[in-house]
Amino acid sequence: MSASKPPSILVVDDDRDMLTFLAKMLAKKGGYGVVMALSAEEALDKVQAEPPAAVLTDIKMPGMGGLAFLQRIRALDPAVTTVLMTGYGTIEMAVQALKDGAYDFVEKPFDNERILRTIGRAMERTRLMRENARLQDRLSGQGQDLGFVGRSRRLQQTLELLRRVARSSATVLIRGESGTGKELAAKALHLLSPRAGRPMITVNCPALPEHILESELFGYRKGAFTGADHDKTGLFVEADGSTILLDEIADIPVSVQTKLLRVLHEKEVQPLGQNRTFGVDVRVIASTNQDLEAKIRKGEFREDLFYRLKVMSVTMPSLAAMVGDIPLLAQHFLDHYSREHGREHLEFSAEALQSLMQHPWPGNVRELQNTINRAVLLCGNSVIEASDLWDEAEPPLESPGATLNTLAAASCERLSYQKAKSAVLDQFNTTYLTQALRSSGGNVTAAARTCGMERQAFQRLLRRSGIDSRSFR
Repeated sequence: MSASKPPSILVVDDDRDMLTFLAKMLAKKGGYGVVMALSAEEALDKVQAEPPAAVLTDIKMPGMGGLAFLQRIRALDPAVTTVLMTGYGTIEMAVQALKDGAYDFVEKPFDNERILRTIGRAMERTRLMRENARLQDRLSGQGQDLGFVGRSRRLQQTLELLRRVARSSATVLIRGESGTGKELAAKALHLLSPRAGRPMITVNCPALPEHILESELFGYRKGAFTGADHDKTGLFVEADGSTILLDEIADIPVSVQTKLLRVLHEKEVQPLGQNRTFGVDVRVIASTNQDLEAKIRKGEFREDLFYRLKVMSVTMPSLAAMVGDIPLLAQHFLDHYSREHGREHLEFSAEALQSLMQHPWPGNVRELQNTINRAVLLCGNSVIEASDLWDEAEPPLESPGATLNTLAAASCERLSYQKAKSAVLDQFNTTYLTQALRSSGGNVTAAARTCGMERQAFQRLLRRSGIDSRSFR
């Protein structure tokens, strides 16, 4: 398999020596494919033939100047990111160019490292802009028919598992953090099953007190308890021939767990106040965001019930495990809430998308959904900027230094100095490298450059830490 073509940058300068120097430096130190042009007119022809990822252009040139060139590029392809080179006396022109849509400018004489950093960020902006422009076409991809949005390998693996499990009647335990779509996965299992012709019954276990939960699940006969003035059919009987979802099952009382175990084992229910039992054909799906094994150790959850529920287990991926899907999800929610709030034609800036991808998302997809809803309501322009997403311009991110301090304080109490030092360094490496890959969308070259490292050294650290860059794409 041939190596992928490096991203291209178009360098424009009427000084041939300067042009040659910049082209060699960007190719050698940045690893970019470089296209050269001695004038804006020549550069426009090259942009039309094959749009580059970014343009680095002088601002003062014979014929068409940098500002006019910038406007022509934006008309041809708004996604192309332009960086201007400016000398003495042209700073005001550069500031005007920023207002007209230029990404940044660099001053002569050049700082090569600054140029490389600026071009790296410009390349990333273009990538995000082009990805955003293609989102609508991709929304029809695999999983959208089930309500899922995303193309990441981790999500597709989960969808494939759901499809394989759905055809059976096996009990399924769906696990995952809050906001990862556990109920959506349960609905997918039902819709893909032979039971889809009947409605799925959903029980929110924590919302019901113990005595009400028991009577709702299993039903009762008239006179079974004070206030039982009529017969009630339980939800298990109502779900006969269909599917029942026991949402957040970790919170059900032990007494109800015992009766639930009988349903799973004997396939029958006994209403309160009734001597006879009723056979039911129900597919049981349970979900939880809690550590059931820990609750078993505390005596709060029956171990035999746990294994009855865990015939098949599906773990929903966190948003941190599918960072590459964040722009797709964000666009999906943007379309939805733009229609709901009557604010069509809104779009994200590249900086807003980058900010979304760098956020840790402890609330997962639900938190992202609420963030986009808020931004659609509060955004004052047609473009959603990073400042519209958060209370401040950037979301709060835990720094590697904060992680280091926390780990050091905890480790010193339990480990020897050498072991504590090793543990802290390992965790620091994992946190630092993960954040770098999240920011670059899994692009190892870009991540290494941001970290001030050679690509090979960065890859060695990834291997040592057991991190797969592909999971961040």
